[in-house]
Amino acid sequence: MKNVFLSFAFALVAGFASAQVTTPQTSSASQEAAISEGNWMIGAGIGSTNYNFDTETFNISLEPRAAYFITDNVAVGAQVKLGLTAYDGGSVFEYGVAPLIRYYFPEGATPTSRWFAEGTVGVGGSHIKDNDNDEPVSLLIGISGGYSHFVSRTVALEAALGYTYNKSDVGAGSGMSGLALTLGFNIYLPGQAR
Repeated sequence: MKNVFLSFAFALVAGFASAQVTTPQTSSASQEAAISEGNWMIGAGIGSTNYNFDTETFNISLEPRAAYFITDNVAVGAQVKLGLTAYDGGSVFEYGVAPLIRYYFPEGATPTSRWFAEGTVGVGGSHIKDNDNDEPVSLLIGISGGYSHFVSRTVALEAALGYTYNKSDVGAGSGMSGLALTLGFNIYLPGQAR
């Protein structure tokens, strides 16, 4: 019985040793084609996700976006900002919509990555449950810089650090103003052939 077990174990190890091991794709040298004139960019970012155990407060924000490349490296479009803060006894829902412009820097580019800067100007607001002091709309301004890493010809993962200014609920002491680190992804869709 011992010889049968050893033979089986040896065959199993030999089979694994001779098997072809493939690693998943972690980058793609195609970023220049993705950020070309006429293409579309669709994606989302998730930022400010946290849970505070002391105050039992949960925070999350989601920023879906879509943009069109008007020229190589420059995309214009729109972004929606959604946020939720839940705490014991209530919640705050934050919202906003803003046109955006994004520029990908050719300086410092690699075949698989690009640095970018983005600006937004729009409107935002917030709603606090059971509070009559809500100001539903105010000015929303944002600026951020980040890094896109292309994992395939059409998908990039990114990280961005930015500042957003919005005082939609000054009277209630809240709003979406401040620094935020956002992690996200974009899908680049080719436009019509020129």
